[in-house]
Amino acid sequence: MNALNPTLPKANGPSEYAFTDADFRQIAQMANEIYGLFLQDSKKPLVYSRLAKRLRALGLNSFREYCDLFRTTAGRDEQTHLLSALTTNVTHFFRENHHFEQLSTEILPRLIDAARRGEKVRIWSAACSAGQEAYCLAAAVVAACPDAGRFDIKILATDVDPNVLKIAETGRYPVDQLSAIPSEMRRTMVAPTTSDDDFEINPKLRELVTFGELNLVGDWPMKRPFDVIFCRNAAIYFDQTTQARLWERFNTALKPMGYLMIGHSERLSGPATQYFKSIGVTAYQKQQGPGTGRAPYSGEQ
Repeated sequence: MNALNPTLPKANGPSEYAFTDADFRQIAQMANEIYGLFLQDSKKPLVYSRLAKRLRALGLNSFREYCDLFRTTAGRDEQTHLLSALTTNVTHFFRENHHFEQLSTEILPRLIDAARRGEKVRIWSAACSAGQEAYCLAAAVVAACPDAGRFDIKILATDVDPNVLKIAETGRYPVDQLSAIPSEMRRTMVAPTTSDDDFEINPKLRELVTFGELNLVGDWPMKRPFDVIFCRNAAIYFDQTTQARLWERFNTALKPMGYLMIGHSERLSGPATQYFKSIGVTAYQKQQGPGTGRAPYSGEQ
């Protein structure tokens, strides 16, 4: 997940740039409108320390000039830099492993049977960051179905930050991340390599995954409903209204009796609570009944 870093220390010493409350409110408003990020007043030191680097890179003299930049054509390109500056990649392979265990033991056997009968199986990693979660999902699928490539099984992995997606698409990671992959999974997940610095995900897994840029608070262009959605440690950085709306949209995006996995600090809220049943630690299953049979959004996958 690409998430705000709540532990970043406050900047010490005299400020290099003037940063008024009005500057902060304008930046917070833009971050919320564009990406759904909720910046409380306590985040002002974080915003200053992160964005001061952008002011230096752009040769600007004040945060007022930086805010004014967003009113120009060049401001559209700066939106991505704003996101990258205010968020940080916090993820690793098999994070919150109980979800992958539940997927492997309780969910995938039924889905693999459906795939062998010719049905489509769709899994969505909805805040995939640098791709570790998506490749863990692919590894679970291949472990359950070694010939998964023969069937219509696809994993969609999306994130709002194009910079982390570039890493995800390469399928290459620093060797220090290898320790997070259980030893029994490494033969399946890791391609043979002679490098001492990094490793590459097995092409067999990469073939199952399609990466794409998607803003969770924007339009969702996919057409087919999903069997499983993983969206972990993303909604916690939205305000309550945006969270409730997101849970409802996930309900719409799931097949009847589909599964939703969310982060360890997150809880379903709002109207969506009537659509889901808890089946484990931050694991939910969509229920049949009123309000659960709405048509999915438009697009293709």
